[in-house]
Amino acid sequence: MAGKKIITVFGATGAQGGSVADIFLNDPKLKDNWAVRAVTRDVTKDSAKKLESKGAEVVAADLNDKASVARVLAGSYAVFAVTNYWEKLDRDLEVKQGKNIVDAAKEAGVQHFIWSSLLNISNLSNGKFANVYHFDSKADVEEYAREVGIPSTFFMPGFYLSNIPDSFRPSPPNNAWTLSFPVTINATIPIFDTADTGKYVKAIVLNRDKLLGKRIYGATEYTSPAQVVEDFKKLFPEAGKTATYYQLPADTFKNYLTSVGMPDFAALELYENFQLFDEFGYYGGASLDETHALVEDKLTTWIDFIKKSPKFPADLK
Repeated sequence: MAGKKIITVFGATGAQGGSVADIFLNDPKLKDNWAVRAVTRDVTKDSAKKLESKGAEVVAADLNDKASVARVLAGSYAVFAVTNYWEKLDRDLEVKQGKNIVDAAKEAGVQHFIWSSLLNISNLSNGKFANVYHFDSKADVEEYAREVGIPSTFFMPGFYLSNIPDSFRPSPPNNAWTLSFPVTINATIPIFDTADTGKYVKAIVLNRDKLLGKRIYGATEYTSPAQVVEDFKKLFPEAGKTATYYQLPADTFKNYLTSVGMPDFAALELYENFQLFDEFGYYGGASLDETHALVEDKLTTWIDFIKKSPKFPADLK
């Protein structure tokens, strides 16, 4: 690692962090200048060993223990940090973990803190949607990072494309391909492939000075359920003949989630999350233009994603 700047990547064996680690290890513009310190809870698992074999320094840390976080941040120039609300469904815990990283990064003298953030939906909606905890918790950490004055850029991941295949499938009685969400057919959805995370973070570090204190919006484009179905029809003309969209009633959506084991509060949280697309905007109406002007690498479209997704049968392709 001599002579290279260290980027410490939290969640390096996960979807977002894994993409960041991968691009810093392999991209021609990054690999010669950056060394990757990959943080995970278990350095013995296969995904951690795979990262190590690619040249990453793999280290263990417990986000609940600030001293453990501080140890892995020593000597880091940049940090990419992401936390997982859905693991414990605990807003306060996620905020604590995020603040632990911020505090440790500040004390370590980190020069570029990149936080995987989201908007505060309670504020955006003027209190109408006060239960979207996994947004508000990340927004709390973003606000804290701004308050303590660490040099930061905030990466705002859009709606995961991986959420679509499970809601787009053949439905009775005629097995027509049907996309089902609890939003209107023309709702505005910023789509994001987690595999693209590294492309955005590459743009962030290459434009550090310009992006300090700014947000980068992690979305290929704004689309809608109508367009998602239309793209499916173009790609699969035979299966697409009867493809359609069905707007799930609120109770149907929430009852399904609770029937598969999700707590009532989390089902409400996800319902309110979806309502953003119609009412206030996932990004509050922000333009993607500035982000796209900085990202050099091709971003994944919905059609690109269908082609690589194992959730769509090979005989369709």
